[in-house]
Amino acid sequence: MGAGKNTIYVVGIDPALRNFGFAVAEVDVDKDEIVNVVDLQLVKTEDERGKTVRRNSDDLRRAKAHVKAMREICTGQKIAFAEIPVGSQSARAMASYGVCIGVLASCPIGMIEVTPSEVKKEATGYKTATKEEMIEWAHNKFPDAPWLTQKRNGQVHLKNENEHLADAIGAINAGLKTDQWKQLKSLLFI
Repeated sequence: MGAGKNTIYVVGIDPALRNFGFAVAEVDVDKDEIVNVVDLQLVKTEDERGKTVRRNSDDLRRAKAHVKAMREICTGQKIAFAEIPVGSQSARAMASYGVCIGVLASCPIGMIEVTPSEVKKEATGYKTATKEEMIEWAHNKFPDAPWLTQKRNGQVHLKNENEHLADAIGAINAGLKTDQWKQLKSLLFI
């Protein structure tokens, strides 16, 4: 697929307290589609709380790690597309949700917001796509992207952690279909 005359690099973000997924992709502005995924990064933070570390201090440490990574990845880019979490059913999950929203609020560049169901629907055609289906969609579309792999029985396999990277690509894909993108594009490129 050939790129049009207007291409830009953008960032896709899939936030989670344990695994923050980032994708940097080249987007054809004329066609509203991803041309190439040039970078995939997964920022993992493990729960280190225990007798010497309070949960709130550990959450703060993890949030700072995600903010630092986001600022580094967004440096030099103009726009981010982010999957915005939609809440949770437990107090701990709600705390993680709050941390993710706070990290996203610190994004140093403009952001187009999409929901998890928009990401899945635009990628697979339905809102209830599984993690495996999202990985399959993104890997089939961008097989040369720097996916996380592991060797098993002498063969290379995709890691399950690619779910977060696939969702970051999916956030860009879904965001390119939004009215917000169309409005921004008309201001910047037409």
